[in-house]
Parts: sequence; C-alpha cells; structure tokens
Amino acid sequence: MSASRRSGITDELGPDEPGEPGSDLLAALLDGMDAALCAFDADGVVTHWNREAERILGWTAAEAVGRQGFAGWAVRSADAEEVQARLMSAMHAPGRQVHEFALVTKDGGRILVRTQSAAVRGPDGKPAGVYCAFSEVHAQIDLERSIALSEALFEDAAWGVVLVDADLRPAVVNAYAARSLGVGRTSALGRPLGELLAQGAQELEAALTHVLAEGAPPAPAEMWVVVRTPEGERRRCWRNGFLRLASPLAEEPVPLGVGWMFQDVTEARQDQQEAALLRFRSNQLHRAARAAAECEDPAEAATVQLDFALAGFADHALIDRLADGPRTEGEGEAGPVRLVRLAATPPGAGLLTGAAGLPVRYPEGHPARQCVRRAGAVRAEAGEVPAERAREWALERQWPDDAVYALCAVLRSRGRTLGVLTFLRGAGRSRFERADTAYAEDVALRIAAALDLADTARERRAPGAP
Repeated sequence: MSASRRSGITDELGPDEPGEPGSDLLAALLDGMDAALCAFDADGVVTHWNREAERILGWTAAEAVGRQGFAGWAVRSADAEEVQARLMSAMHAPGRQVHEFALVTKDGGRILVRTQSAAVRGPDGKPAGVYCAFSEVHAQIDLERSIALSEALFEDAAWGVVLVDADLRPAVVNAYAARSLGVGRTSALGRPLGELLAQGAQELEAALTHVLAEGAPPAPAEMWVVVRTPEGERRRCWRNGFLRLASPLAEEPVPLGVGWMFQDVTEARQDQQEAALLRFRSNQLHRAARAAAECEDPAEAATVQLDFALAGFADHALIDRLADGPRTEGEGEAGPVRLVRLAATPPGAGLLTGAAGLPVRYPEGHPARQCVRRAGAVRAEAGEVPAERAREWALERQWPDDAVYALCAVLRSRGRTLGVLTFLRGAGRSRFERADTAYAEDVALRIAAALDLADTARERRAPGAP
C-alpha cells in the first residue's frame, strides 16, 4: 500500500478520493513493484511506503509515512544514526549506493536487507530527497545465484546448453554446444535444427515439442545424430536432458521455450557397443567350436563353423578351395590362382556349389585371388554408386547381386594356403572394419584347420595308405 505525506493520504486511493493528478497511477506503480520501496524527503521524513515494504517488515503505510527516518521503529536505536546517515548520503552522491542493514520488523524480529538508494531531484535539479529500494538479503542472494548459474552454464559448462524458443529454434547457445554443432555461437541462433543436423533433427524436434506440451521427461534420453561440420558429417551420440521454461510473471504458465542440455557420450557408447559385439562374437566362436566338435566329418565341421560365423556378421559367406592343392609360402605368387567353391551359406543364392569341381570364374584381380597371392585379408566395396551399378559390380565378381561390401580372409594351416573365406554384406549393413577383419581371420583359421584335418583323414582312408 503506497501513501504520500504531501497529499495526506495513507490509504489506497479510490474513485471518490482521486487526490493529486497522477496519484492513482503512482500508487499502482509503487504497489505493483516486486521490490520494497520507501522514499524520504530532504529532511529524512518518510514520504512513500509500498506493499512489498509492508510485507517484509510488517509496518503499514499509515504507520510508516510521516516518521522521521527509521529511528525507534524500523531500526535499533543504536544503529539509527548510522543507518540514517548512510541512506541520506545518497542525496549528494552520484549514481546509486548499495548497503546492507539490519531492520526491525513490527513483531520485534530483525531481518537483514540489501538496499539501493539514489537521490530524487526536484524541478530545479537540486536534491529533493532519497528513494530506497530494498529486499531481503537471502532473496537477493538467491537471485544473484540464479543469474550467476545462468551465466556459468552459458559460458563454462562442460556440457551443451541451448535455450530453444517456442518455435524450436536456438535462442542462446553456450560454447560447448556450439562446438558440438560445428558452428559459431551466434550463427546457430534462429536457425532450424534441420540446418544444423544432417540426421536426428526430427527426433530432437519431437522431443522438444513433447516437453513444451507435457513438461520435462523423468529421465535423460540418448539420441544418435549426424552433425554437419566443416570437416564433413560426424555421427554422434548425445545424452539429453530437457526442462520446460515458463514465465514467472504470467498468471498461468506460459511456455517460453525449452532448456536443452546435452553431453557427447559417443566414445562411451561406442566402447559399450564394441564390448557387446566382442562378447557376442566370442560366444559364437565358443558355440561353433562345441558344435564342430560333435561332427564326425571334419569337412562338415568347417561348414558348421561357417554357419555360426555368419550370424550377425554378414549376409553371405563362401569357402573356396585351391583347385591345384595347398600352396606353401613361396608358391603364393607363382602360377594362376584357380578356386573351387566348397561351401556357400545361406544356400540357394544361385551360386556355383562346387559339387562338380569346376573352378569359379573369378576375373583377374579378383579380391579372392589377391587374398591367395598376399596370404592376407583383402577388403573391397562397390563404393558410392547407383544400385544397378552396385549389382553389376557384384555379379562381375561372381557374388550374390545384393553384395556391396566384401572381406576375403585366407585359409592357412600348417604353413600352407588352402583357399579363401569370403564374407559379403548388403547395402543395409556398414562396411567391414579392422575389428571385422580380425574376427574373419579367426574364423578362417578354425575353418582351415578343419579342412586340413579332412584332407588328412581322406588320405589315410585312401587305398594303399599306410
């Protein structure tokens, strides 16, 4: 409740008591302030006292207006002179002055307040009094902490912080987020997320829309996105948290946007995926070894190994034996390489089965032939070509028409090359990496050992064998 000593009014102004021109507006402005406000004339007499001041200290405008300073009611007598002097010193000082005082509430308690005081000047420009805005120190500290937290998040945070407006466009971006998006802090502002992300923008926008409508989710969400950077596109995994922002000044919550916080966890997730893949492949090798151990025919054990290796690794697998028998280390590059199909999985792919013992028509420079000559793994792929051209690429190499990526591993046993193990992947899978090569070579060693054992057993069963 505001009042003016000069008008003599100590209660809310009403239509029957309009007071001086503009007094209604002044009363409304003072009473609507969030901060407590009082004013003193040049003699130190209280002239104004608003509702927030009444709420904090308990003294009404009728009790405060007209008193000489705070002595005897709003401060202790021992402190009154110092408080009055510091407040009134603002009348002759430039700008605003900030002080902290212990004031006395109406019920006798004490409360620490922080004040901002400045001079009030009359029409002639000379000091005519002082106005003083004050608030509880803990409330001021809370406000300052909130501001400091906001500034720290947008400057020094070790995770991305983006303020997204109601149109789902970045309004504020911190340094971490700008680096993660591959743009500058200002260049990201106001741009649709689809311009910043090559993939994942729709999922992110759906999450932001949900937060605007329903509020923050109960737990962080992880998303894989592809970010456009000057160096090219990068696939990243972000751990995201969302907060709906609403205006504290509206009677009903009005969404101002979403606070989006994220952290790049790509390396951790890739490590987890690689560990899970390694466990799966180790289990497959273990299961394959146990199943192969139950096979009476070593050649059957080789195909069992192949079936287990294919699961989750590739779309097709082929075993080709050297038509002229095993080669030693020095014979790898000598003479033509002729390969006979021994096994293919899954069956029914329209490939030569090898039952007739006819060599596979691999052209010169074929990855399987290179693998034999090098006695090492060879990777090949169709590249970024149209689907029809990729199909031609596969058929030219005597592979299934859906093959796009190939990995050939040499079959070696007892220092000899027995043939080639080929794994093929379609367009729906990723290209073969180094970890895939190591796994394929491990499988090839097991299959080669089984084939070598099959040859030894066949020789022993041959007529005239010792």
